[in-house]
Amino acid sequence: MEFLKAASLRRLPTSKWSLTTRRQTWTCTSCLSSSSSSPRRFTTSLPRLSSTTDLPTKPYYVTTPIFYVNAAPHIGHMYSMTLADVLKRYQSVLHSRPAILLTGTDEHGMKIQQAASNKDMHPKQFCDETAEQFKELASTAQISYNRFIRTTDTDHIQAVEHFWFLLQEKGLIYESKHEGWYSVSDEAFYPESQIEKKMDAFTGEVFMASVESGSKVEWVEERNYHFRMTALRERLLGFYRENPEWVVPAKRMGDVVDWVRNHLTDLSISRPASRLSWGVRVPGDASQTIYVWVDALINYITAAGFPNWQPGRREVGGWPADVHVIGKDIVRFHCVYWPALLLALDLPMPKKVLTHAHWTMNRTKMSKSLGNVVNPMYVMNVHGADVLRFYLMFEGGIGNDADYNNDNLLVKHKKYLQGGVGNLVSRITRSKLWDLKEIISRSPRGRIEFPEDNLATLPAIVDKHMENLDPVSALRAIMEVTTQANALLSEIEPWRLKKSTTQEDHDLADEMVCLAAESLRVCGILLQPFLPTKADQLLDMLGVLPENRTFKNTELFSDTSYGVPIANPGKGREDSLFPALYQGLQAAEEKLRTVKKERKEAKKRQRKAQRGKEVDEWWKPEASGEQS
Repeated sequence: MEFLKAASLRRLPTSKWSLTTRRQTWTCTSCLSSSSSSPRRFTTSLPRLSSTTDLPTKPYYVTTPIFYVNAAPHIGHMYSMTLADVLKRYQSVLHSRPAILLTGTDEHGMKIQQAASNKDMHPKQFCDETAEQFKELASTAQISYNRFIRTTDTDHIQAVEHFWFLLQEKGLIYESKHEGWYSVSDEAFYPESQIEKKMDAFTGEVFMASVESGSKVEWVEERNYHFRMTALRERLLGFYRENPEWVVPAKRMGDVVDWVRNHLTDLSISRPASRLSWGVRVPGDASQTIYVWVDALINYITAAGFPNWQPGRREVGGWPADVHVIGKDIVRFHCVYWPALLLALDLPMPKKVLTHAHWTMNRTKMSKSLGNVVNPMYVMNVHGADVLRFYLMFEGGIGNDADYNNDNLLVKHKKYLQGGVGNLVSRITRSKLWDLKEIISRSPRGRIEFPEDNLATLPAIVDKHMENLDPVSALRAIMEVTTQANALLSEIEPWRLKKSTTQEDHDLADEMVCLAAESLRVCGILLQPFLPTKADQLLDMLGVLPENRTFKNTELFSDTSYGVPIANPGKGREDSLFPALYQGLQAAEEKLRTVKKERKEAKKRQRKAQRGKEVDEWWKPEASGEQS
């Protein structure tokens, strides 16, 4: 098959990026090698297989969008990352399935070129600095990615060139004059039917804008290459009919189908290098740069090993992806352009596309100009990664936008983490009135019944939500059980019953302690994908062995070996599993005040020393004119 051909094995230049390159001719150095007018030759250099028996099981493959590096990361980027990470960890940690998580940065295109120009930087230097910020965010947020891909990576550039070559071979690329409404912000052309006049509320400026995104557009006329996307209309519509639940939530599938039926046109897939020089040059035509979205989308198969797929071994790298996690603003690119490109080469489709809603601030879209963008790094530095992960997953919107509010974060933390899970684990593990290990080994039960949707059915409920790509509902179900367990514990009061003189009261107390401990154990196991650090700490406090933390261990009373803490459950509020957030906030603010005070005092000492030096200089004979 054509797509099994390997990419060109040419070596890319290894010299450093020149920072003296004129802005008007900014070009990705690794892309310049594509500018030769001679035809590309693609060779096959695949390692031989000893047999087909060593074909491993396909790993679960989940991707985030690759984030555009024209600005620093914000809370929306972390939300996409965390959603994907929870899905991956659920498979790898709970179901012991090999799993791959891909994230990264999209580094070509007009917006990058302009952003670098505004900072008087070379685009590659600009991309390097911003990509590091996204890597730092992923690391701080405990995102368990397997690869951080960048569209400036050598293997990705080769994959893009090879993909272009295959489209050309099939006669699906042609050159033509293109004219239309173009948005630099969206990196996209829009049809006339999707354009409207808008007025800037602050300046009164009237401009043409995209109905879909609201971004300003301008009329552009140029010659470039086109992809015969309209030739795939019926195949696309057929795929949607056969896979009505391909887009999650389902309500967004209607918009996708409508676009293909009523607005689909052949796609302009290159830009004149005179206008856009920062990107992958069209193989054989240095005057054109490959459209950034064609370049970007291919990253998902680059990381999965394209084009070096061996017969029968494509799934080794994970393709087809099990889930693409994206924001609702890039649905058209992933649910129209991307499947069209894959269908063109007869490549397998991703199994699902999870399209989440956005985060707002005070019900207003976050914007740097309005100053209402939430910096996730600051929140995590103050409250910790697990706290922010919890808030994003508990309050985050899949179908509808969610509103970020710091006060609400404190409320949810106090109710579900500090006063819920944290309080429950302290009550059970710290008491001297009972021997938790002895009670667990007996597993007394029979007299206490949990409310509806109880602990016994929780794992199945969570599993169903995760299967439906709804981690938000899964987390809320877990938190509801911990709330019920706390309420029941407060009602029965085993600490009071243990002081009774009757064996019946003691037996009821033991049963309540056992049930509360089981609630913590089961919920702790299910919380691992959401709260990687705190869930492990919780299970350590209970003494649950590492090998007993998978989904099969969530069956009620299936583990009677725990009860002796692996980690110290602590004694006071400060060393509890979830200390009050205001304490952490006060400590952070106090530290900041101390740092500012030290800096101020250092500047005073520096100024004082400088004044002393000036006086010494003035009193020198040479300075005063005296002779020694």
